[in-house]
Amino acid sequence: MPKLPIFRFGSSEPASRPELQFQSPVLHLTDLQLGVDNLRYDVHLSPRVTEALSAHLARYIRLFGGVEALLAMETPSTARASFQRDPVEGAAKGHKTGPSDLKGLLVSIHQAILNRAKVAGNPSIDVLGRLAVLKFIRTEMQTQFSRTLEQCRMKSKSFEGLRQAKMMETQELVASFQVRKKIIQRKAGQEIFRLLREIEKETLARTRRSLFGDTSNDSYRLFLNPLILTEDGRDDYLCAEHYYMFGNFDKDPDTFPNLRRLALNFVRELGYEEPSDDQLLEQALNVPENAASLVGAGELSAGDDGAKDRLDLWMRTLQKENVFPLVIASYEAVGLLGEYTPRVNPQQLKNALISREECARVEKIIAEGKLPTDRLHAAIGRTGSARNPERVRLAARLLRDLFCYHRDRRGLEAITSGLDSINLISDDKVRELSSLNGMLYEFLPPEDQKVAEERILHHVILKADVRDSSLLTRSLMEKGMNAASYFSLNFYEPVNKLLAKYNAGKVFLEGDAIIVALQEREGEAMLAVSRACVLAWEILSLVRGYNELLERSGLPQMELGLGIAYQDSAPLYLMDGDHRIMISDAINESDRLSSCNKRVRKKLAPDAGLFRVYRLQISADADAGSSSEEITINYNVGGICLSEPAFRKLQQEISLAPWKTNFKGKWIDDQREFLIGTVPLTNGAFRKIAIRKSRVAQVDVRDFSVLHWTDRCYFEVCADPDVYAALPGEKSAEARG
Repeated sequence: MPKLPIFRFGSSEPASRPELQFQSPVLHLTDLQLGVDNLRYDVHLSPRVTEALSAHLARYIRLFGGVEALLAMETPSTARASFQRDPVEGAAKGHKTGPSDLKGLLVSIHQAILNRAKVAGNPSIDVLGRLAVLKFIRTEMQTQFSRTLEQCRMKSKSFEGLRQAKMMETQELVASFQVRKKIIQRKAGQEIFRLLREIEKETLARTRRSLFGDTSNDSYRLFLNPLILTEDGRDDYLCAEHYYMFGNFDKDPDTFPNLRRLALNFVRELGYEEPSDDQLLEQALNVPENAASLVGAGELSAGDDGAKDRLDLWMRTLQKENVFPLVIASYEAVGLLGEYTPRVNPQQLKNALISREECARVEKIIAEGKLPTDRLHAAIGRTGSARNPERVRLAARLLRDLFCYHRDRRGLEAITSGLDSINLISDDKVRELSSLNGMLYEFLPPEDQKVAEERILHHVILKADVRDSSLLTRSLMEKGMNAASYFSLNFYEPVNKLLAKYNAGKVFLEGDAIIVALQEREGEAMLAVSRACVLAWEILSLVRGYNELLERSGLPQMELGLGIAYQDSAPLYLMDGDHRIMISDAINESDRLSSCNKRVRKKLAPDAGLFRVYRLQISADADAGSSSEEITINYNVGGICLSEPAFRKLQQEISLAPWKTNFKGKWIDDQREFLIGTVPLTNGAFRKIAIRKSRVAQVDVRDFSVLHWTDRCYFEVCADPDVYAALPGEKSAEARG
């Protein structure tokens, strides 16, 4: 939040005046293509998602409107004496869905929006998609209320002339439903807002950081505003719950505009002024922390004399405008809303605490509803007997609540402006026109995308190679064991079960290796390398688990080496009858990365430490010291080696942050780099990965002593659990995200 300088006219300046912060809520939409009308952005949401959202909203409207029983009633038929169920309502009832389904639906569409933004490399597309979902929800809430009201009227009308008592009952219910429109929509909106806030906290914020890093989140804060699903932010219940229940009539001294005016005058009296107009000073009212800086928390025993003086000035301002009685009554009325509303209007209830005439009217309404009045009378007593410490506390609370509401009202205005800039496309012809001209922002979860239109853009190859497989096979056969079943049960079958989780396909199976491919298609999240890294980590973790069982059973253990290679194009295929054979340079590269030189393994294994991948360079004529062709050899035992193109792609996929650590060893480059990142997985989980970047060591071929470190680099996806246990904030040896 930026801090701006304070300009003030005059020579006198109060001592120890706190510095204010300033904020102007704004939505950042940049580098976006306008739609067909050249005024708004064309957006198309998944029809499957919007249809399901409509069903959920209709369910909420019926639930909070109390008309579910009415709509489920059997409809009288003039043709028969019996009753028959309305086929439309019966179908709707058979298609009930729960809140958990709605939460998953919202996660699905918002992750599709994030993936679309990642593909385009523009976070503004994510903000645009969120606005589009919000606009659909707000519009559809109105539509579903009108539709439900019409269904209720038709249901009530069907009883005319047949069941007079039932007709009167249903007509009264329909009238009540219509009158309580604002309350019903508020309750439905609160449920949707609660789910939106949950998925932001649980999933979307972490996914966004993983894809885009720690970008500015000012725009995203606007979507956590409790007012975003209201028309104008003026709702007594929401204000009472989150802020202050402002007066609604112009004559009320505690209306929002009047309290805003008092707050601005209060800040000016403290000496904060600006050279031009109120715009800069008004921005201070968007920062609730400013209220705490000015008047504290309302504690008289606070050590800040300046805060006491400022709080005293604020109280005098409220008393001068005769606002204080309403302030006390407003906060007291909050605890009564659940018992006496909606029978009693919230404003009427607030005024009853300070007005005898209004209290008499409220008591009469309560008596008609056969409700107890003891809580009302207790609140009246507390309001009239509030002592100075309580009044001081409420004055400080009011200033903070006013600043919070001011911020959220301005945020609602920014959101509303953003909604006006969106054209939700539902017409197929307009959609086609916008799409053909490259103007359409279409957000479809993966299951809604047409397979026929999927085009493979890039692919990643992962090879998992068993170390010394021939020696392992011979050892098993000498013990009279079946090598084929050993590899099948402890390697091939467990790995096969992992592939579907990462949308990976098996390219082919060698006698001692598995080669799999992860392909990136147009419109997808483009996270193939990062997910291949996690898949490789899980393969090694799985084999470690099986090795523990094999060791206890007296069977030989299995060691792997894995290589990950990336190719910035689609693979080619040969056809062997109906069988496709993939052709890709990445297959050959992954083979080299997963390999391990036997002589190097024997020499390096004792000093390998926590890391499982090393690359050495030797000269073909080391004794002569000539510049003949140099040979690079690998050490890869239980490790994951990443090609340089794959590493560069990984940097594009997720945010990699430097990790300062003091791992040392004979074969660890003193200029090595460690990076950590978080990979979002398809099931909503996250996984941390650590990458080691090191220079290739040139060694003497005779004793493998390090001659010098070359300029060439190699990359290892760290696989040892102890490395992940050393990560900041980690307490276990598991690499959990």
